[in-house]
Amino acid sequence: MSIYRTVLGENFKRLHPMLQKRYDLADGSVFEATGTMKEIKGGPKWLYPLFKIGVKWKLLFPERGKNIPFSIKNTAYLGSNGESQIHWERIFHFGSTKRYFNALMSLDEKRIVIKDYLGEPSLIYSDLAFDVSDDGSLTIHSLNQRLVLGKVELQLPKLFHGLATVTERYDEADAIYRINVIVRNPLIGHVFSYEGEFVQDA
Repeated sequence: MSIYRTVLGENFKRLHPMLQKRYDLADGSVFEATGTMKEIKGGPKWLYPLFKIGVKWKLLFPERGKNIPFSIKNTAYLGSNGESQIHWERIFHFGSTKRYFNALMSLDEKRIVIKDYLGEPSLIYSDLAFDVSDDGSLTIHSLNQRLVLGKVELQLPKLFHGLATVTERYDEADAIYRINVIVRNPLIGHVFSYEGEFVQDA
């Protein structure tokens, strides 16, 4: 069973059928899609060095713009530790330059939350909460976060959290997935965001 179906329980059935299809990723399955990010925005300019460094971890990137080609690949598999894991590869194409926003997700069966390790190698850990809206769209919120230094994980003070809100829905009129991602910090405010659309590859 998909880790997302498990964490959502009965609410999984309230998702739009196309979102159910997208997130019902059992071990061995893959979801691939391509699309366009209408706009990618960043926060204060003084954060530029942080985003530049983030390129090394396939986590952050300094480029911004409109109508940026985008591709996503979700691969579900059984990890070496026996956990069902889903690798997220998100690629933003700025001309000939590729930028990544990658993650590895799994399920905490005791707490029934999704564990999200961001970056390659992992640099940030975040708990994720999943909610379904009345219109069948999916909202994902990041919660508790830690800094990952190899095998050591250090609790991040809330002032240093990058709190993400992801909203994903399926537009039946245009037969397309629409997504909005906003990352905010309690002290700085807006840090990073992108909004766009994609369709599953044939």
